[in-house]
Amino acid sequence: MHPFSYEKVTNEHEALERARLGNATFVAGGTTLVDLMKLNVEVPTALVDINGLPLNQIEDRSDGSIRIGALVRNGDLAHDSRIQSRYRVLSEAILAGASAQLRNMATTGGNLMQRTRCYYFRDPVYPCNKRQPGAGCAAMDGYNRIHAILGASDTCIATHPSDMAVALVALDASVHIRAANGERVVPITEFHLLPGDTPDRETVIRPGELITYVTLPSGPFGPRSAYVKLRDRASYEFALASAAVALQLEGTTVRSARVALGGVATKPWRALEAEQVLTGAAANKATFLNAADAALTGAVPRRHNAYKIELAKRAVVRALADALTH
Repeated sequence: MHPFSYEKVTNEHEALERARLGNATFVAGGTTLVDLMKLNVEVPTALVDINGLPLNQIEDRSDGSIRIGALVRNGDLAHDSRIQSRYRVLSEAILAGASAQLRNMATTGGNLMQRTRCYYFRDPVYPCNKRQPGAGCAAMDGYNRIHAILGASDTCIATHPSDMAVALVALDASVHIRAANGERVVPITEFHLLPGDTPDRETVIRPGELITYVTLPSGPFGPRSAYVKLRDRASYEFALASAAVALQLEGTTVRSARVALGGVATKPWRALEAEQVLTGAAANKATFLNAADAALTGAVPRRHNAYKIELAKRAVVRALADALTH
């Protein structure tokens, strides 16, 4: 691990000022960052501890939305009664991730910023365009069983690891970002970037910016929703394929739908084609199978991960069926 400085801050202005000085990185729970520093994948010269900022509350807003502070711990968010009743898919997604101990440390903002578990990215011995642009991608011709079949490019096929972010995509969440010159609000579907020719740039966050809140809009999608995660073992494992779905029904007809995929794409993946199939159709298994086929439109498997196409389809069908019973 490389030498670095460490400083605690107590307000946003102070945090943003410190972040402008050199290669500084914000730290809260540190559940991903510290691991990557130990591996010499992340090498900040300064850590700015933001745990003292007043961003650890879950708040009801006058318009019916809920505002989640960036420092709300994953465990607190998953077990909050408002989230469980109004945004069930989010609670299920968080509880499917990591372990109870890690959920009690990990934060909302940190979860959004976590980096891929691609073994080539996490081992500096191998070339990786995320770590060193232009170095190449060892996963292309390597062992790519866990890698992406959607949203990949010629420079990167690493999957995005978050469960929480997949659920947030299904709920049309927004991310609030603070900079020295003001605040901006970014739809969650635009927050994470496709690799394209710049796989080292994973989000719209600019140097010195700070995530402050995530907003969940009020709407019809939260209660009738579900998250299904398929993985190699039942706990403390990242998704090989996952699906977050939310439905609005009129009788037995789907009035509108949201479908998002995890474990199969380079970012949390909004399956618009599946939503189009579902909208206006009967809420039954035949429709769900057609939606699952549509969700994997454009999938490009590699040598070791073609199985993910069928696995992801099954995740979608099961999640839709589960949402009907909620």
